[in-house]
Amino acid sequence: MTNQMIALEKSKPETGLWRVEAPVPEIGHDDVLIRINKTGICGTDIHIWNWDEWAQRTVPVPLITGHEFAGEIVELGGDVTGLEIGQRCSGEGHLIGRQSRQSRAGRFHLDPETRGIGVNEQGAFAEYLRLPAFNVVPLPDAVDDEIGAILDPLGNAVHTALSYDLVGEDVLITGAGPIGIMAAAVARHVGARHVVITDVNPARLELAAQVTDVVPVNVAQEDLRDVAARLKMKQGFDVGLEMSGNQAALDQMVESLVMGGRIALLGIPPGKSPVDWSRIVFKAITLKGIYGREIFETWYKMIAMLENGLDVRRVITHRFAAQDFREGFEIMRSGRSGKVVLDWR
Repeated sequence: MTNQMIALEKSKPETGLWRVEAPVPEIGHDDVLIRINKTGICGTDIHIWNWDEWAQRTVPVPLITGHEFAGEIVELGGDVTGLEIGQRCSGEGHLIGRQSRQSRAGRFHLDPETRGIGVNEQGAFAEYLRLPAFNVVPLPDAVDDEIGAILDPLGNAVHTALSYDLVGEDVLITGAGPIGIMAAAVARHVGARHVVITDVNPARLELAAQVTDVVPVNVAQEDLRDVAARLKMKQGFDVGLEMSGNQAALDQMVESLVMGGRIALLGIPPGKSPVDWSRIVFKAITLKGIYGREIFETWYKMIAMLENGLDVRRVITHRFAAQDFREGFEIMRSGRSGKVVLDWR
């Protein structure tokens, strides 16, 4: 194996990524080396490409970016057990510490020392990735590399959707981006009665209807109260999944929920947002913030659902060879796509 590889790097503190030649990572005793087959482009990668305020204060330069991937193990550290050369895998991109109360209690996703591959540490937009063996998630035959490359965002959708019992419930999802659409598919898969997804982007609402059995609503053209009446929901929605990061969408969700409704919040609003807390208090609404995936419970659940009929493949709308990454980023930045996958083989 050569000691050099091709990678996509944030080489300079300005807009864009650059295709570079970099050393193949050296692994430690508890690490594995993964040959990357496919990667997904994430909204976080767009922030890094754009070099916005968040990226400027978070991402060290130079850095190989990317954190959604699937590949196969080509080298094992000396202390690694339970994994094999040639094994197909994805992996958890949050690198945790082991000293915090949360980590020692097994609530790994809440560890305050967490660092992210492709954000704080060298990432997966490369031919090879070093990853702690602890973070490796083996892929069953039923989950191919293309789906394996989007398990990270699917995990966000699963973590959000399964925050509450959805069986027989009426669910409102605000934001028809890829994660919102996958959350809708999960909600239907686990037994929600009605699933309504809102946005103002007609293309993404059309994509949502192609991916799963959902009621797409363009809130610029249709009132949610009319939708609820059409679906014979007398009191409103039981559960809200907020995926947009839009304050108006959250306000609309609060008004659309039943008394005692429950909201899971994955969307991140830009800056501070005014909240009418009196409406939340008087409607006895429960709010839960969602960060990443529950390590590793979310991974077990989403792989089990994929093996048992959950189908999210149509959320992938564009596929490019890795050398054509600029086209992939252009279509992602346009807002006219679902998930975009890069092929590194």
